[in-house]
Amino acid sequence: MRRLILGFYVSLDGKSADGDNGIRDVMDSIDDPEQEEYFVSRLWEAGAFLMGRKTYEICAGYWPTSDHPSAKAMNEIPKVVFSRTLETADDWPETRIAGGDTAEEIAKLKAGPGKDLVACGGTEFMQSLIKLGVVDEYRLWVLPAITGKGAPLVPELDEARKLRLVKSTAFPSGILELCYVPADR
Repeated sequence: MRRLILGFYVSLDGKSADGDNGIRDVMDSIDDPEQEEYFVSRLWEAGAFLMGRKTYEICAGYWPTSDHPSAKAMNEIPKVVFSRTLETADDWPETRIAGGDTAEEIAKLKAGPGKDLVACGGTEFMQSLIKLGVVDEYRLWVLPAITGKGAPLVPELDEARKLRLVKSTAFPSGILELCYVPADR
């Protein structure tokens, strides 16, 4: 069975890179070839990238013509965009639309063959996956910055969810990759 990995960049105070809180500027200012090479290798571990409509629209306008080191992986690995309003996903190769119930669509994808699924959408999409309880691994890329403002990655939950650290990797730039799984798995 495939796992769903939530991969996301956050500030040290847990704020997402969505919006105008300065995190994008921090990300753009970091020059860490070791982390970049490692990140690209992690991308190639994905059987498919999952995202919401907003992220799809941004990425479809960027990745197909990008020469960024991540572009080859982003363009060649299959993508699933979760949307009830998007009619086509022709702007980005290897993309299909999942328009049904999110939990049911995720269950079908997990039951299918192939490598793990990596959710790489925006904050709203990530929060919906966390609320649904469908995340099998949290892969957080913690940036060496605090913002004091912005959207938190984690939404309000009815109860705390205990996690277990399975891997951590530190990079020269101060970026940390922290990988957690639900403690009961």
